[in-house]
Order: sequence, then structure tokens, then C-alpha cells
Amino acid sequence: MVIYLGSDHRGFEIKEHLKNALAARGYPVVDLGPAAYDESDDYTDIAAALAKKVSANMETSRGILLCGSGVGVSVVANKFPNIRAALVMIPDQAFDSRNDDDANILALGTNYLDAAAAEKIAVTWLATPFSKEPRFARRLQELTKIEADALRRPE
Repeated sequence: MVIYLGSDHRGFEIKEHLKNALAARGYPVVDLGPAAYDESDDYTDIAAALAKKVSANMETSRGILLCGSGVGVSVVANKFPNIRAALVMIPDQAFDSRNDDDANILALGTNYLDAAAAEKIAVTWLATPFSKEPRFARRLQELTKIEADALRRPE
């Protein structure tokens, strides 16, 4: 399972921490950028690039996006097919987003988290499998239908 990482300038420092911490734990990490701090970058570009990767490889990848609030990157990511991006602030929420909703992108708001908290959330999120409990599986099927209906162009 490859883990894609991406951030804007406000998430850059914690993204760099996560890249090293997750790699040290044996996770295969691919950093989609930015490669250097750039105060003029936009979260939209990196969130779209990461969501495209996860959407195209949803069985073999997950993503972690970071920006100041976490909201912007989650909104962008959720525009892509098969993406379930979850804005998470605590480890229990990370567990629920994977266990209950099979989230495949984790969005973190770095204005509200330090590196240690972000790492704890990310590790919890990555270690938690989808439960496949019937009620959760049914809801995912419903989400898939809603997404397909929403993407269908009006005649």
C-alpha cells in the first residue's frame, strides 16, 4: 500500500515530519510536494494531484493531505471519483473514518495540530482497516450510487 503525501505551504513542515516518521515505520511513502517551502503555492494543485493518484489506484494507495485548516484539501479531494477524504482532528476520529467509512484520504489541519499529534492521527488511520460490517458496507454502496448519480450528466 503506497501512501501519497501532499501539502501546501502551511502544511509543509508537518508533511516533512510525517514523511520521515511514516517511512521509519516501514510505510512506502511518495511525496507529491511541494519539494520546498513556497509561501505562494495553492492547496488546490497538490490536493487535485494526490486525489487523482488515489482515485486511479484506490485498491493499492491512500493519501494524506495537509493545509492550514484541512478543509480546503478535503473539499478538493472529495471532487474526485471514489475518494472519501476525511478531515480528522483526533485519533478516535481517524479510527472511525477508516473503520466505519473506509476513508482513503486523510486531511489534516496544521493550524490545529503539532507534528506529534499529526503523526499519532496518521498512524492510527493507516493501521485501521475498514470493518466491512454490513451496515458500513451498505452505506459505502449507497455512497457509490450517490456519486454515480451525481456524476451522470443531465440529458
